[in-house]
Amino acid sequence: MKASKASAFLQNMNVGQEQAAPSSVPTDPASSKDRRPATRQGLKHIGGYLDRDTVEKVAVLRARLGLDNSELITLAINELHGKQKAKRAFSDQ
Repeated sequence: MKASKASAFLQNMNVGQEQAAPSSVPTDPASSKDRRPATRQGLKHIGGYLDRDTVEKVAVLRARLGLDNSELITLAINELHGKQKAKRAFSDQ
């Protein structure tokens, strides 16, 4: 039963993305060029296999923060890196 609720939730998340863009998201192509590169040249793809609970968390965070997968992963890595850097500065690791 829980798996069906999770899959229904994820399907509903995709339905919202297929509809017209919300007014808070810029639709001007010039403004989106400022946010990310037009090509993937020079970028490295990092992927992973995630369980359903983690995929659901990613979907919720994407919706709440208004970020795409790449931006969300970058944010998470930067926060984790900062925490590890602080641990090393204040401990013997």
